[in-house]
This record gives sequence, C-alpha cells and structure tokens, in this order.
Amino acid sequence: MVVVMPSVKSSSPAPGGEALSLSPVDRTDRTPLHEQVAADIRRAIAEGEASPGERIPQAKDLAAVLGVNSNTVLRALRLLREEGLIELGRGRAITVAGTPERGAVLARMKDFLEFGRRHGYHRDELIAMMQHLP
Repeated sequence: MVVVMPSVKSSSPAPGGEALSLSPVDRTDRTPLHEQVAADIRRAIAEGEASPGERIPQAKDLAAVLGVNSNTVLRALRLLREEGLIELGRGRAITVAGTPERGAVLARMKDFLEFGRRHGYHRDELIAMMQHLP
C-alpha cells in the first residue's frame, strides 16, 4: 500500500490521514493498468479517503507513486470522470464529484440511453417516458 499525499496546491485534503492509500499496479495481472488505477482510486473514494468536493493528488503525482506513465493515470481519470465520480477542473485540479453509487447510477443511465437509441428513441422521448414512471 502506498500513501499519496495531496499536492501542495490542494486546498482541501482528504479527511483523516490527509492522503489516499493506493496499491501499486500489478503488472502480472491481465487487467489493463489504467483500469487497475481507476479501481484503486474508486476504492479509496468509496472508503471515505476523499469525499465529494475534496481534491485528490495530480495525475503526475499519482503516476510517480504508482510507477506508471502519466497517460495511464489520465486514462483512468477519464474513466472516473465518465462515471461521474470525479471532475477534472482547470489546470490540474481533480475533485471528487460523487460517490461510487452515483457513478453506478450514471453508468446505468448511459446504458439505458444507448439501449433506447438502438431502438429508435431520441433522448427527449426517453426522458419523457422516465417522467411518467411511478
């Protein structure tokens, strides 16, 4: 387990230990490195090491500690952004935006929209259908 301290510019560190506890990537695992990094950050957020509104370390700092390329970390961060778990702000700011549960709901909503589109429905039609559900 590796402890990653927030960057010097971070205005609100994680609660408790003021750090994220991340495990080094396992290069023998068949899981792509960026998915391992994303899973570890997701776990740290789920365990309360960083809460919504708090900043986490910059990609370059995470990459250095985990021993991976910055592009690997950036790819992981894009996954987490798509899940609604983090927001990538101006400059290098990375802020926790939600919880893993919120991310799971967003993923299901995206699946629903894709399913509806494949069956010929537009986004507005799908939203109207959802509003009429009990």
